[in-house]
Amino acid sequence: MIKENLKINGMTCASCANAVEKSVAKLKGVKSANVNFATEKLMVNFDDSKLSLDDIKGAVNKAGYSAEDDVELREIIIPIGDMTCASCAKAVEKSINKLEGIEEVNVNFATEKATVKYNPYKNRISEIKNAITKAGYKPLEISAGDQVDEEKNRREREMKNLLKKFIVSAVFSIPLLYLAMGHMLGFPIPEIVDPSHNPVNFALAQLVLTIPVAIAGNKFYTGGFKALIRRSPNMDSLIAIGTSAAILYGIYGTVKIYEGNLKYANDLYFETAGVIITLILLGKYLESVSKGKTSEAIKKLMGLQPKTAIVIEDGKEVTIPIEEVEVGDIILVKPGEKIPVDGVVIEGHTSVDESMLTGESIPVEKEEGSKVIGASINKNGTIKFKASKVGKDTALAQIIKLVEDAQGSKAPIAKMADVISGYFVPVVIVIAILSGLAWYFLGGATGIFALTIFISVLVIACPCALGLATPTAIMVGTGKGAEHGVLIKGGVPLETSHKIETIVFDKTGTITEGKPEVTDIVMANEYNKDQLLSLAASAEKSSEHPLGEAIVRAAEDKGLEFKKVDNFQAIPGHGIEVNIEGKDILLGNKKLMDDRNIKISLQDSSDRLANEGKTPMFIAIDNNLAGIIAVADVVKESSEEAIRRLHDMGIEVAMITGDNKRTAEAIAKQVGIDIVLAEVLPEDKASEVKKLQDQGKKVAMVGDGINDAPALAQSDVGMAIGSGTDVAMESADIVLMKSDILDVVTAIQLSKATIRNIKQNLFWAFAYNTAGIPLAAGLLYIFGGPKLNPMFAAAAMSLSSVSVLTNALRLKGFKPSNK
Repeated sequence: MIKENLKINGMTCASCANAVEKSVAKLKGVKSANVNFATEKLMVNFDDSKLSLDDIKGAVNKAGYSAEDDVELREIIIPIGDMTCASCAKAVEKSINKLEGIEEVNVNFATEKATVKYNPYKNRISEIKNAITKAGYKPLEISAGDQVDEEKNRREREMKNLLKKFIVSAVFSIPLLYLAMGHMLGFPIPEIVDPSHNPVNFALAQLVLTIPVAIAGNKFYTGGFKALIRRSPNMDSLIAIGTSAAILYGIYGTVKIYEGNLKYANDLYFETAGVIITLILLGKYLESVSKGKTSEAIKKLMGLQPKTAIVIEDGKEVTIPIEEVEVGDIILVKPGEKIPVDGVVIEGHTSVDESMLTGESIPVEKEEGSKVIGASINKNGTIKFKASKVGKDTALAQIIKLVEDAQGSKAPIAKMADVISGYFVPVVIVIAILSGLAWYFLGGATGIFALTIFISVLVIACPCALGLATPTAIMVGTGKGAEHGVLIKGGVPLETSHKIETIVFDKTGTITEGKPEVTDIVMANEYNKDQLLSLAASAEKSSEHPLGEAIVRAAEDKGLEFKKVDNFQAIPGHGIEVNIEGKDILLGNKKLMDDRNIKISLQDSSDRLANEGKTPMFIAIDNNLAGIIAVADVVKESSEEAIRRLHDMGIEVAMITGDNKRTAEAIAKQVGIDIVLAEVLPEDKASEVKKLQDQGKKVAMVGDGINDAPALAQSDVGMAIGSGTDVAMESADIVLMKSDILDVVTAIQLSKATIRNIKQNLFWAFAYNTAGIPLAAGLLYIFGGPKLNPMFAAAAMSLSSVSVLTNALRLKGFKPSNK
C-alpha cells in the first residue's frame, strides 16, 4: 500500500469533492480516497501492484475533473555567461530539458537568463547548473530574490481572476438592477429605455447588460451542466439551472414584448440572473481569500527557511542558494543568522533559538557534536556545522509535510457532511421542480411566480458552506497546533483527542527527565557533602555506568576538584573499588557493603530514599561507611502540573514502566498518578493499553522510545515526545515537539476547540439551507407572508459560506490555558 496526494482542478463545492471520491474509491486496489475541498487535494491509499497513479488520474478525469501531481513546482532564474547567439540559448535549453523533473525551460539570449520550472523532489539546482556547464556555458550566481513561490502565485491568480470577474459582473448588474427596478421605485429612467415609452428598448437593454454578467459567470454553466449530464449535480448545477431559467424566460418575454404583448415588461427577470451571479462571484472571491488564510500555517513554516547559506569551499566563504546545499557541506553561521539546514556542529559554541520548531522560548546551548535544526536562529556565537539533512529531509520540511497531510485529511465528522451533500443537490433540484409545479398547478399561481419559487429554492440551497465546514476548521486547528509545537497528523487524531478518557504515560523520558541525577547526599562521619561528592566523582570518572555518570555531572556542575585515582577496579553488579590519596574507596550497592562486612549505620535514610524511588549508592572509606549518595531519574518540572490539569478535565492518568514497583509507585505518588503499571516488558506495553481499551475506554499513550512504538500504534491516540526516537514519532498520531507533557493538555484543548468549531460550522451550514428551502418554496407566502426574492436567496447562500469560513478563522485566536 502506498499513499499519494493529487491536486484536483475544477471543483466548486462539496458535491464535486464527493463525485471525485466516489469515482476513485470504485477502483480495484484503492483502500481509501479523501478529497479536501478547501485545499483542493485528493489523498489516496492504494495497492500499487493493482493499479497506477495514472489509473487514479483517469478516474478523476472520468468524474469530470482533472488531477495533477501535488508537487509545488519551483521556478528559478539562473544567469548564464558566455552565450553569443540565439543558438547558444537553444543548446542550453536542450541540455536542461534532458534532465528528469524539468517542467519548462526558457533561455532568454537578450537577458542572458534561464527561467526553469522544475520538480524539486526529482532535481536539484546543482544538476541544472551542471547541464548548463555540459552545454559549454557558465552558470552564474543566483540571486535569492529570483525564487518564485508557485503555489502562492496560483492562489493569487485565482483571487485576482475572481475579483476581476466580480467587478465586471457588478459593473453591468448594478445598472441592470437600476433599469429593472428603478421605474417601480420612482427613480428617473432615460426615456429611450423607459418601459412606458420604449418597452422593446427596455427589454433589449436588460438583455445586453445581462450577457457580460453571464460571460463572467461562465464557469457556473460549463461546470454545472457537465455535472448534470454526468448525473452528479453540484452547486454550479443549481446556479446554472436557476439563472438559465431566468435568462431564457427573459428572452421569451422580450420576444413577446416585440410582438406587442407589453405586460411582460414588468416580469423579465434578467436582473435576477445578473444579481445572483454577481453575489455568488462575490461569495466565491471572499471564500478564496479566506481559504488562503486557512493555510497560513504552511506559508509561515515555509517562510522560516533562509534563502541562502554560507558554505566553506577550499577555505573560502561562498554564499549559495539554500537549494544548492548538499549533505556533507561545511556551513558557517554567524550571530543573528538563521541556520539553513539540519546538521552537526563541528566548531564553535553558541545558543540557538529553536522556538519556531518547539515553541520553547529559552535558547538551547550548542557546542561541538550538538545537532542543529534548519530555520532555527543562531543567537550569539559563530559556529561551523556539517550538513546532515537537506531539502525535503530536514526537520522543517518533515513538519511542513506532516501539517500538509493533516490539513488534507478528513475527520470522521467530515464524512457525514460529505454523504449528506452527495444526496442534498439532487433532492434540492426535485424540491425546486415540485415547488414550482405545485404553485403553478395547485396554487393557481402564474408561471412567473412558479419560476421565482423554482429559482429561489435552487439558489438558496447550494451546499457550499456544508463542504467548507469541516476542512477549514481542521486546517486552522492543525496549523495552530504546529504554532504551539503540537504536530497533529490528521483529522482523525484531532477529532478523537477530545474523547480521551485515560492517558497512559511512559515513565522514563516522559514523566521523568530520562537521565539520572544526584538528588541527596547523606553523611555518616566527618566528611562534608562536597568532599564525599568529590571522592565519589573522582572514583566514577573512569566508569561508564549511568549512575556513575550522574555523580560525575553533579561534581562538574559544582566545579569540584577531581583527584588522581589509582587501582581502579569494577565489581560487576556491585560497584567499584579505587585508591585515592592512599585511601581505599568503595562505592556501590548494599550488597557490596555486606560482602566487605561494612556496618551500615544509615539504614533508615537508605530505606527512606529507596521508598522515594531513588537509588542509594553507599561510599565507604578505609572500610568505614562515609555516607550515601542517592541518584534518581528526576520528575520533569511540568509533570505534576500536567497531571493535575488532566484530572481537572476528568481524565484518568496511568503510568507504564519496566521499572520496579516501589520506584514506580514513588514517582506516581509524587505527581498524582491514578494507575501504576510497573515491571512491564517492552513487548507487553501494547497489550496493557489494549486491556484498558477492552474496558470500553478511549486511551491515549504518551511515550518517547522505540519500545513505546507498538503501544503508541495500539492506542486510540498515540502522542510521541519530540526529543524521542524517530520510530516513536513515526508511530504516533501527535508529536509534542517541546518534549513537555503539558502539551498533552494543549492537544486535548485544541481538539475540543476544533470539534466545537466544526459543530458550529455544520449547524450554520445546515441552518441556512434547511431554514432557507421552505422559505424559498413559499411557505410564509401561504400564510400571508413575503415570498423570498431569488436575489436575497443568492445573498443568503453567499453569506452562509462566508460565515462558516469566518467562524473557522476564529480558531486562530486559540490559546492553551497552560500558557
